[in-house]
Amino acid sequence: MKRRNAVRERLLQIEYILRDGQRWQLSPPAQDAFSSTQPFCMDTLEPHEWLQWVLLPRMHALLDGGHPLPDAFAVAPYYEMALEADWPQREALLAALVALDSLFGDE
Repeated sequence: MKRRNAVRERLLQIEYILRDGQRWQLSPPAQDAFSSTQPFCMDTLEPHEWLQWVLLPRMHALLDGGHPLPDAFAVAPYYEMALEADWPQREALLAALVALDSLFGDE
C-alpha cells in the first residue's frame, strides 16, 4: 500500500509540473495519434502529451482498480533526451520521472 501511495504521489507531481509549465492540454490529440507503434508514441505525440494522455491515465487506472503495477519501469531515460533543454520545468519533471522509475523493480 505504501508503494501504491508513493506512485500516486509521483503521478500527481508529474501532472502539477506539466500544468505549472504550461504543457497541460485541455483537449486530447486526435484519436489516430494513439495508434502509433513507436515507444512513447514518439512519432505522433509530443513527450508531454504521452505523459498526460497515456502514462498518467493508465497508471491511475491500475491504482484505482487495484491491479498489479508493472515490475519494471523506466521512462526517465527517454525524457532526458526528448524534453526541450530550455523548458524551465525540465529538471523538475526529470526528477519526478526518476523518482517514479525508482518505485518499480524493487519489490
